[in-house]
Amino acid sequence: MRNLRRRPMRRGYFEDLPSVSRIAAVFFGLMLSLACTHGRHPDHVVLISIDGFRPDFYQDTTWPAPMIQQMAQEGAQATAVRGVFPSVTYPSHTTMITGAVPRRHGIYYNTPFEPEGQTGRWYWHTSAIRVPTLWDAVREAGLKSASISWPASVGGPIDWNIPEFWSLEPNVSALDAIRSVTRPPELFAEAMREATGPFTDADFEDRLLRDDRIGVAAAYLLEQYRPSLLTVHLIAVDYFQHQSGRDAPMVRQAVTTADRAVRTIVEAAERSGIQSRTAFIVTGDHGFVDRDKLVAPNVWLVEAGMMEARRDRGDWRAAFHRTGGSVFLHLRHPEDREAVVEVRALLARLPSETQRLFRVIERDELDRVGADPVVPLALSAVPGTSFSASFRPPAVREATGGNHGHFPDLPQVHTGFVGWGVGFRSGAVVSSMGIEDMAPLIAELLEIPFDAPDGV
Repeated sequence: MRNLRRRPMRRGYFEDLPSVSRIAAVFFGLMLSLACTHGRHPDHVVLISIDGFRPDFYQDTTWPAPMIQQMAQEGAQATAVRGVFPSVTYPSHTTMITGAVPRRHGIYYNTPFEPEGQTGRWYWHTSAIRVPTLWDAVREAGLKSASISWPASVGGPIDWNIPEFWSLEPNVSALDAIRSVTRPPELFAEAMREATGPFTDADFEDRLLRDDRIGVAAAYLLEQYRPSLLTVHLIAVDYFQHQSGRDAPMVRQAVTTADRAVRTIVEAAERSGIQSRTAFIVTGDHGFVDRDKLVAPNVWLVEAGMMEARRDRGDWRAAFHRTGGSVFLHLRHPEDREAVVEVRALLARLPSETQRLFRVIERDELDRVGADPVVPLALSAVPGTSFSASFRPPAVREATGGNHGHFPDLPQVHTGFVGWGVGFRSGAVVSSMGIEDMAPLIAELLEIPFDAPDGV
């Protein structure tokens, strides 16, 4: 048995949220006892993140997810999983793989704030992560890892890696972009040849087909290479909730596809003879909130002369960086405290019906949840509302579909957790946990040293 280094319980950024310390303590003790039952620890952990995964997908049997629901019944589950702020994909997945909140790991948003205007660049590269990852810990323990479509994984210390990535160059296709960052370089062609079959750029744009092929490719990596850690990211559930809201028919089709991908990966473990030595975790990065209004706060800044109605913001002093259900105030000159005073006054002058669409998140709250350390304040939308990056009127307009990114105390943006296989006892339920708890849990299951700065 590998040597397990126990870590003391720690009080992280979420210590002041109601009952979180107590919940974390219960969760950690519970999962430790589960992992150590009869001295059994898995040799393999499969971490499947379904983007936009909600607890009702396994709690409500009207959702078409029979495999995930079976896993929840036979294994362990959480009533809800609290996310980070903003509750969006890249900060959340980085917290999941590091046990650190954004303030520590450095992936504050999906897209970095660019002072001279947003270029479309995302936080694709692991080099932007400022703390060790589980992939680092696996490698340092002499074990192997594999990953497919994981956010912020380009260039990561992963033995078999097909990252999530796209190019900003107009003549580079989606698949060519992914091929360019796949490691080892021949792995993409190998997966297509041995597992998925031919896959075109048109196929890639079909989100349901993409998730299906991600599941097939992940199953191949597990069966062929048997990594100690496999991380998988599925995207269609998120895509269709953005398009149509939480409960649209296409969301149900996407849940069906994700469930089938999970089954495909489990069946690969069965075929390769490792299921009896494997733990499976199905989780996500955030939930979803339906919306009927869209707020563009940069319109107010343009009207106040604090930025120009240009993509590069012109001669700007303050700008809001949009993250779906929230926006973060950035200053051109961080020492310009007068700009913050002016923004506060601007918000206070808004009509009451507009002020009711959001709440101001002050610096002390941002510190408490471990958000971007340089912004003086943020706005979090109320349910039914999300934000736009537009700087052209109107500032408030009608909208459809769904979004996320809100402050993590909003229940609708909570995600879920199902643990199944070696190390999880049937019937175990925790009332709440945090995304930052995933990494230390996986380290405990694999019995590898790992210091999660904010997880239990």
